[in-house]
Amino acid sequence: MIQLANISNSLWRRWTRWIPIRSLSPKHRPRIALHLQSLGVQDRYLRFGYSATNEQIENYVAHLNFDRDDIYGVFNRRLEMVAMAHLAFSVDPKWSTCAEFGVSVDLKMRGRGLGARLFERAVMHARNQGVALLFIHALSENTPMLKIARHAGARVERDGSESDAYLSLPVADMDSQVNEMLEVGLADLDFQIKSRAKQFLQLLATLQEVRKGVREARHPSGF
Repeated sequence: MIQLANISNSLWRRWTRWIPIRSLSPKHRPRIALHLQSLGVQDRYLRFGYSATNEQIENYVAHLNFDRDDIYGVFNRRLEMVAMAHLAFSVDPKWSTCAEFGVSVDLKMRGRGLGARLFERAVMHARNQGVALLFIHALSENTPMLKIARHAGARVERDGSESDAYLSLPVADMDSQVNEMLEVGLADLDFQIKSRAKQFLQLLATLQEVRKGVREARHPSGF
């Protein structure tokens, strides 16, 4: 009973500030590229550690490994990607229980906690996948990312212009597993609702154009 009560309290705290975060697949590559290429020069510098060109971003997106890693996105009502995160799992067997996190948020969506929520989502999935250590490599001037890491309890080590954050993760439990299951289901449902709404609005706009054309055909100007 105590464990169930703890799970209920955890769920309540999470869902009162819920943001739909959807797991991405190879079909989302164009939207990921569009989001990253919409970032300004400084934001590209903070995200990649260098001022990435459009061609370099396209190369990064083309080489995303959706089978090994987990990539997440946040979509607005127009199904535009406004934030994304990359949880990269180690390819070295010696570090199989480690993963690295990177995130980017559209300038207009800053200050809404999207970066922190994407980090929490990645932490939850990493726990459930048996990851023991989450790693973040960022420029020391990337204060928002380092603030998120510190708030989560990460140990941050600065080395000049670059900083590394290390967050030890607890072992997965029923709470983390239930939370992730609900996150996935509700995020997929949210995306489907937004998709249906967009299709309806597009259909409505088409019908309005047809009606306008019919009216103009019946009553040509000058008559």
